[in-house]
Amino acid sequence: MYTVERLTADELEGAAGQLAALLLETVGAGASLGFLSSLDAEGAAGWWRALVPDVAAGRLLLWTARAEADGRIAGTVQLRPAVPANGRHRGEVAKLMVHPADRGQRLAGRLLTTLEAGASERGIRLLVLDTETGSPAERMYEAAGWTRVGTVPDFATDPAGVSHPTTVFFKQLTAASGAPDGA
Repeated sequence: MYTVERLTADELEGAAGQLAALLLETVGAGASLGFLSSLDAEGAAGWWRALVPDVAAGRLLLWTARAEADGRIAGTVQLRPAVPANGRHRGEVAKLMVHPADRGQRLAGRLLTTLEAGASERGIRLLVLDTETGSPAERMYEAAGWTRVGTVPDFATDPAGVSHPTTVFFKQLTAASGAPDGA
């Protein structure tokens, strides 16, 4: 069992070490998350700590899934609400990752569903994301009702530095009742 919760900036600061371990394991398993296999624990923890100001300012919302048995962080996902006044109805999903040992438990889907609900509560009606073409994540997004926009060749590299195409998806949400756009 897992508990999914949104982190505050202070909680993110305190969880940076655990999130770094999750990131290292996920990248080590080959996930294309924008990092190369040369990433080390110090660099990974520093990357998470650098997100604290954005979380504090509401420019980034971050959820984690903790394993109830031992309290470790087993997964995470981020939402970046759009900043421009004419785009406050949309956001970008980023860095959805699940520890390799916790895959197959529908945890990625649960994190994504939680993010979608949180976005809707903020008045966000449109989400976008990109993922490596042909990856298990691509199939999970399709199964979760996301719409494929297209594929961009050689968009990103995997942790070994090999270029891969990326598939772009979107999903339209129903804004929560009473939530103004950009709330």
